[in-house]
Amino acid sequence: MANDEKTERKGLATLKETLVKIFGLSKPYRPRFYTATAMVLVGSAIWLSVPLGLRELLDAVFEQGDNHLLNLLALGLMGLFVIQAFFSFVGNYHLEWVGERVITDLRKNVYDHLHKLGFRFFADRRLGEITSRLTNDVGSIRTALTDSLPQLLTITFSMIGSVSLMVVLNWRLSAVIFVTVPFITIATRYFGQKIRKLSKGVQDELANSTAVAEDALGAIRLVKAFVREDYEVSRYSEAIEVLFKTARRKMVLTQFFWAGVGIMFMSTLVVIFWYGGREVLAERLTAGDLVAFIIYALNISRSITQTSRLYTAVNTAAGASERIFELLDEAPEIEDDPNAIALKEVKGSIEFRDLSFGYEPDRLILKNISFKVEAGQTIALVGPSGAGKTTLLNLIPRFYEPVSGSIQVEGHDIQNLQVKSLREHISIVPQEVHLFGTSIKENIRYGKLDATDAEIEAAAKDANALEFIHQLPDKFDAMIGEKGVKLSGGQRQRMSIARAILSNPEILLLDEATSSLDSESEAQVQEALDRLMKNRTTFVIAHRLSTVQHADRILVMDKGEIVEDGTHFELLEKNGLYSHLYNLQFRDLDQV
Repeated sequence: MANDEKTERKGLATLKETLVKIFGLSKPYRPRFYTATAMVLVGSAIWLSVPLGLRELLDAVFEQGDNHLLNLLALGLMGLFVIQAFFSFVGNYHLEWVGERVITDLRKNVYDHLHKLGFRFFADRRLGEITSRLTNDVGSIRTALTDSLPQLLTITFSMIGSVSLMVVLNWRLSAVIFVTVPFITIATRYFGQKIRKLSKGVQDELANSTAVAEDALGAIRLVKAFVREDYEVSRYSEAIEVLFKTARRKMVLTQFFWAGVGIMFMSTLVVIFWYGGREVLAERLTAGDLVAFIIYALNISRSITQTSRLYTAVNTAAGASERIFELLDEAPEIEDDPNAIALKEVKGSIEFRDLSFGYEPDRLILKNISFKVEAGQTIALVGPSGAGKTTLLNLIPRFYEPVSGSIQVEGHDIQNLQVKSLREHISIVPQEVHLFGTSIKENIRYGKLDATDAEIEAAAKDANALEFIHQLPDKFDAMIGEKGVKLSGGQRQRMSIARAILSNPEILLLDEATSSLDSESEAQVQEALDRLMKNRTTFVIAHRLSTVQHADRILVMDKGEIVEDGTHFELLEKNGLYSHLYNLQFRDLDQV
């Protein structure tokens, strides 16, 4: 019992904290929010006067028999309805405006925050789950802010007003209502906590099903190649069924809660009608008073039922909102130091000083890496798979932080540089090229957003991409499909090179840029790369050792360490790992 009470208090504290955060999102628009809420409250106050008007109307007819007063009261009530509708319309419109504006801002903030998070965050999460938080979860906050919270305020105001007027009309009848309220309050707290927990579960399962769908649709070519359509449909169906079962448990609990509250208040209304009728017969209450009292009682019944539903909605929104705030609370792994300086004049000198790194601190992938690169040199990184070559490259633009040691660019520790200014001087051409589902022109322009059409065409020419682009019906305006699916591997790689050429970096990182290409495409891409590498500090990871023979230095890596360092001919003379890899590769070629 004590544990249940402790859990309940913790749940209520979490709910309160979440609601405060949700309400805090409206801070820039508080004047409009408060004005809109005030107008809705005025509308509620006008509505509270309607039963009193009806009371006067009935008494005028049944007791006074005054036709003139009847006409005036009827007109007055009609006027009240019009005024009440005006205030409600204007107030609710502006509340909706605030909600949509807040959600727009929140989506921008969440998306902006996602771009500030490091690679480690995305490596630990599925893209579909992140997308679900950005779309489904953010939408639930709008429900809490524009629907639930303002309605709770107006309903509370309406209930307090109704109760006060009921006490004035007949305190004995009012006592019947007060007996019911504590039971409903207890039920609301009990069920609300469970509904919030189930709501969070529904959002989690929704995110999981979205992730399953995105995984399959993002790899649709692989799915169709292996004829796995039925398997993927089955996987998604299973995820959706789990979502349905969780949602069904929530629905059962919610409907049971609402039904119970309804039964309690309908029973209370029957008692009020019975006891009030006896009061009218005893002439301690007029017929108009009884009608007004019953309308107020109905208002309280409606308000508490709505409160129960809104409390459920708020718990649902809170469950989803917690996931959003967890995301916003995620601290970026890579952040500028308060005293970080901008990297301006760059020639391309880089030095690794006793650097060690691991994705997990107790499992190092790179160990005590030290070497220096002069501006304009080409450095090749070779070695068996898993040696740490790509990881080393990823540390130069500061995608990850080293466990120990440092990387110096132009004599500055990159941890003391503004991340944006560092990366502006670096360009990457990876093995797996990512292209956007837009036009060729827009994909190349990504390297320099303000590039002119002439600059884009020049970059395409230098990347040996101009010929195939001009063969397309729409040329530079041709749409290339999701991830460039309409282009060949070599064409995509040349697009990536054109993008890098346009960015005009001082430091270039090539991660096996030609390893997956056929001989003809490799020759065209290699020619474009040679043009791109000229007068730049370049790091090249190459599987085919024939492509790095002319590098200024070749660093041979094995198990996270540099085991050999020299030119192609120097390393062959050492008869070490490089020589072994080289002879193995060319022996395999001779056997083809």
